[in-house]
Amino acid sequence: MTGQADNKAPVLAIDGPSGSGKGTIARAVAAELGWHLLDSGALYRLTALHACRQDVPLDDEHALADLAAGLPVAFLQDEQGEPHIQLAEEDVTWQIRTEQVGDAASRVAAIPVVREALLQRQRDFRQSPGLVADGRDMGTVVFPDAQVKIFMTASAEERARRRYNQLKEQGVGVTLASLSEEIAERDRRDAERSAAPLRPSRDALELDTTGVPVDEVIGRVLAQVRARLAGT
Repeated sequence: MTGQADNKAPVLAIDGPSGSGKGTIARAVAAELGWHLLDSGALYRLTALHACRQDVPLDDEHALADLAAGLPVAFLQDEQGEPHIQLAEEDVTWQIRTEQVGDAASRVAAIPVVREALLQRQRDFRQSPGLVADGRDMGTVVFPDAQVKIFMTASAEERARRRYNQLKEQGVGVTLASLSEEIAERDRRDAERSAAPLRPSRDALELDTTGVPVDEVIGRVLAQVRARLAGT
């Protein structure tokens, strides 16, 4: 996504912790509405992966901010409509989804100057006919004027199981116990960071997806968007 933001384009902001299902729901809703999609977490994961490859320490805040500002990234789709993410023209769609990169991204995302470096980049995804923005501070910081705000949650046990099943499908060897510990630590870090801590916006609809079928959650979110756009 390039070009300046269209501030008149409607935005659906979906926030929540890791494993809450927000990515799955965001992709489905964006496809149904024909809107653009922003996976903000991918930008932090890409920054973390790029830093590791460039041997930039994760505590070198200004070097990380410079990397984030000049991130050589492209978001593409294949003929089947599946998303692909390139870093310096290399497809890293799966590399950025590892737990190692996810943990590094959580550390990078806690750094205020990195968040500032990526702020306008995220806002530039706001284009007609609309944007579905998936992340942790979409409704509170990046798009505080979003027409619809959803804060998606699920129990820690459910989120660990979802992530476990996802990684097993990808052939990644993990244990449920280790994933539960990593998710708990990531939750703590996200909630306690000084820059844009993870919390619902006051005007967000909170959805607990524990045990709720994906299609039902998608339906609830679509109903919220359509009602708001219709002015009801």
